[in-house]
Amino acid sequence: MPDMSASASLAMTHLVTLAELDEDKVTPGVLGFIVFAVMALAVWGLMKSMNRHMGKVDFKEPAERDAAAGGGEAKPQRG
Repeated sequence: MPDMSASASLAMTHLVTLAELDEDKVTPGVLGFIVFAVMALAVWGLMKSMNRHMGKVDFKEPAERDAAAGGGEAKPQRG
């Protein structure tokens, strides 16, 4: 059995040299991907919520109410 682990160790050594890993190179790694994915999901959720809330807003001006008031100074509405 010790021969098998030695050959596995040798194979891993050859794989590492084939990959040419640079110890000075900085990569985001798995943690960076997870953080980015969570932020993307949060932005997607916020956009979906904003779209739902903007759909409830009525942008039309009440023209009839202003015309009936006689064109005077507008009173603030409570509501």
